[in-house]
Amino acid sequence: MTAGAAPQWSRPAAGREPAAAALLSWLGDPLAPGLAVLTGGEGSGKSRLLAWLIGHGTRPGTTGDRRVHAFVPLVGQSATTAVWMLGQQLSVAARSPGDLLAALAADRRRTVLALPALHAAEEPGSLVELALDLASLEHVRVLVEVRSGTPWEQALTAGPCARMDLDEPRWTDEARRASWDADHADEPVERDPEPEEPFDLDDPASVCAADPWSVSLAYERSAESHGGLRPAWLRAGASLTREQPAAERALVLLAALGDDADPRLPAALGTVARDASWTVVWHRVRGDIDPPWPGPARALASGTGPSGGHLVVADHQGTVRVLDADSARATGRLPHSAAGVRALAVLDDGTVGVLDEHGLPHTRHTAESAKPRGLAALLDDGPSTGEQLLDAVREYARGGRETVTAMGSTGEQVFLGDADGTAHVVAVGAEPRTAALHQGRVTAIAGTPLPVSAAGDTALLLYTGGADGTVRAWAPHAGPMPEPVAERDCAVSALAVTTGDTGPVLAIAWADGLVEQRALGDDRLPTFHPGGQVHALAFTAEGDLVVGTDEALVRLQTR
Repeated sequence: MTAGAAPQWSRPAAGREPAAAALLSWLGDPLAPGLAVLTGGEGSGKSRLLAWLIGHGTRPGTTGDRRVHAFVPLVGQSATTAVWMLGQQLSVAARSPGDLLAALAADRRRTVLALPALHAAEEPGSLVELALDLASLEHVRVLVEVRSGTPWEQALTAGPCARMDLDEPRWTDEARRASWDADHADEPVERDPEPEEPFDLDDPASVCAADPWSVSLAYERSAESHGGLRPAWLRAGASLTREQPAAERALVLLAALGDDADPRLPAALGTVARDASWTVVWHRVRGDIDPPWPGPARALASGTGPSGGHLVVADHQGTVRVLDADSARATGRLPHSAAGVRALAVLDDGTVGVLDEHGLPHTRHTAESAKPRGLAALLDDGPSTGEQLLDAVREYARGGRETVTAMGSTGEQVFLGDADGTAHVVAVGAEPRTAALHQGRVTAIAGTPLPVSAAGDTALLLYTGGADGTVRAWAPHAGPMPEPVAERDCAVSALAVTTGDTGPVLAIAWADGLVEQRALGDDRLPTFHPGGQVHALAFTAEGDLVVGTDEALVRLQTR
């Protein structure tokens, strides 16, 4: 095979060349229906034909019109576990069918999904609905295997689809089938799989060590809380089902545990998680009441004031709350909300910059804002330093050609990222500085001042993440680094950076829900995968990492 050529395909088994050719034609026809249904009676060879297509369609080098991007054998699976499997293969943070549909609708790349043995699923009806919803997306192709004569075959084929019934003679070359049967007459019969080890749904050590897919299905079937383990597992199952040591699984489960759980569980999970990359300092999940869960965390920023460290958190409705960084207890709420908050920035005087969904920055004040009081307020009733800085940012943003998509601050200056992939640094009394860093929009931006002299002088180090799946570093006084700091086939969803003892410490959240922490001079790469999309990151003054999702807010400390 010559370099760059597509790998050759073997012939399908049992004389199924006509059926194989029809499937390849469906894949390559832009006008074909988005749904193909492979059906037939028991023993008709459906699974074998589909395995042939998947085996070739997932190999490196397979041409784009024949590529299969994800597949899930549906035997014993529910709609939820099927979504988790698809999400892991597609690098999508999907906790539910709605999450998967939203992620695929936003990504217009061609996607081909194969779903074998739907008739043997735990919940065939809900999987029929999922398959139909996925196939309704214009750029998504779905190939479903289902036994003929079942209600699920009838539901799948009731609308537009390409249907192939392998019981029909036209899909088999009988001469090739006879030859194949003769050549494979002595093949050994497949043995039944070994029985699974039993596990106890009430025991955190047991479920963390067991097969995670079996645990997931068992929790879905159960009507009991199991001390709070069941809701925690189902909340974070998209992460818990990944291949990982029991200690890392226990860490994720602990971070998803509600405050109504059995009070013995946190210590038990902490014991199992003692060899994990992180420890959980505190966590707040949906439904917590002491202290209350602050809502979905769509943006985060940290700051300090007279009362110590605090976190500023924006939810999905634009409400901005101030939390004590040590306990996650609410200490206040900003008086005005902003629709669709994209980012937050806390300035040195306590002023909060809020970037809305239209790319416009707004000024907000917390109780920690250093506003003049008494006689000083009478003598100086002009805008604060933070207000002046945000005024400069607003003026600069209005004059830009591209929509602002990301924002951050070191306290004395504000940095912006736009839809054109360009980063900007704005400070009062200084010319803005810009650099083109990404192909496509900037999705996250963070910066930290680095010491450059014994006298305390600092220089800004800026990190940007993009929809192009790269993280880049830029020191505005020296220019951008030529190579990415990190790169994956997945967009960046959030960044945070702080300065540690040996230099910058960078946290990256990717669109598939993975969080990485990188420190200069440290070969370790601690990771955390909470089970849903991570919208926001922030470092506390002590260097702990706060992770925000739609379901939880978690403070982590590396070991």
